[in-house]
Amino acid sequence: MGVQLGDIVVKEKLELSSLAGRKVAIDAYNALYQFLSIIRQKDGTPLMDSHGHVTSHLSGIFYRTARLLEIGIKPIYVFDGKPPALKHRTIAERVEVRLQASEKWQKAKAAGDLEGARKYAQASSRLTGEMVAESKELLEAMGLPFVQAPSEGEAQAAWMAREHKVDLCCSQDFDALLFGAPQLARNLTISGRRKLPGKDVYVDVEPELIDLEASLKALGIDRNKLIWIGILIGTDFNEGVKGIGPKKALKIVQGAGNLAEAVEASKGEFEVEPSEIENFFLHPPIEENVNVEFGMPDRKKLVEFLCRKHDFSEERIGGVADAIAKKANEKGEQSSLERWSQ
Repeated sequence: MGVQLGDIVVKEKLELSSLAGRKVAIDAYNALYQFLSIIRQKDGTPLMDSHGHVTSHLSGIFYRTARLLEIGIKPIYVFDGKPPALKHRTIAERVEVRLQASEKWQKAKAAGDLEGARKYAQASSRLTGEMVAESKELLEAMGLPFVQAPSEGEAQAAWMAREHKVDLCCSQDFDALLFGAPQLARNLTISGRRKLPGKDVYVDVEPELIDLEASLKALGIDRNKLIWIGILIGTDFNEGVKGIGPKKALKIVQGAGNLAEAVEASKGEFEVEPSEIENFFLHPPIEENVNVEFGMPDRKKLVEFLCRKHDFSEERIGGVADAIAKKANEKGEQSSLERWSQ
C-alpha cells in the first residue's frame, strides 16, 4: 500500500530506453506481489508446476527482468528484512484482508463468477519465505545481484540511490520518496493494459518518473514536510487522520513550523507517536556493504531450476538465457563483462 502521494507529486512519462546502462534498485517485495497478483489464470488461480507449487513469482522475475535487461537496464532487487515494530498493525491488517479475499475468491469460483474470482484472487496474494528464497536463487542463476536490507527494502534502495550505488529506485509505492530517493520510477516491472477495479474500463500502464527535488520545489516544501504529509494521510506505520488527503495535508504542513504544529492543526489522534514515524523515515536501518556487480547467466542452472524443477519450457528459458548473455557481452557501452559489472 504505502503512502498515497500520487495526487501531488510531479510525474513525467518515462521512456524505458532512457534508462539503458543505468542501475535501478527495485523494491523486490513490491515487484513480487505484483507478479503474484497479475500472473494468474482467468479464474484467478496462480501459475503452478506439476507438483502444485506456485510459480507466478518465478515467471515474473525471469521474463519481466529479462525484458529490462534487453533494453539495457541493470536491475538490482532489494529485499525487505525484519519489519519495524511500527509496522506490526499494518501487517496484521494485510493478513486479515488476504484471508477474507481468499474466502471470497473460492465462493466466486464456485459460483462461476470469473471476473469476481480473479479480482479476489489478486487481493489474496501471499508471499512466502520459500518464494523469496526461490526468487533469490533465480536471480543468482541469471547473474544478477540482489541486496538484503536489514529492514525496509525501499529505505535501502533510497539510500543506495543517494549514495550513487544505483541511479534510481523502482517501486509502485511512493515511500521511497519519504526515505529520500532522488528519483522514483514506477511501472517498470508491469506493462500493457489493466482493467480498473469494478469497472469495464481498461487503461494503459506506462512507466513514469518522479523527481524528488522537482516535486518538493513545485509543492513549496522540503523533505521533512513531505514526511509530515505522509504521517497525516497515513503510512505503513500509522492510519493517518480521517478526512485528510494529500492536498489538505499539504496546506497544513505549509503553514506548520514543525511536526507537532502539523499534528495539532490536523486535529487527529495517532495510535503511534508521529515523531517516531518521522525518525524512522529519516534514519532507517541500512546495510552499507552492498554488492551491485553483474555476472553472466548460468544457462545450465536456469534450465535445471526452472525447467526440471518447475516445468517451464526449456526452449523458452534457454532462448531468454542466451539473449541475456548476448546483451551482457554486447559491444558499445557494454563492451565487456567488466564494464557490464561496473
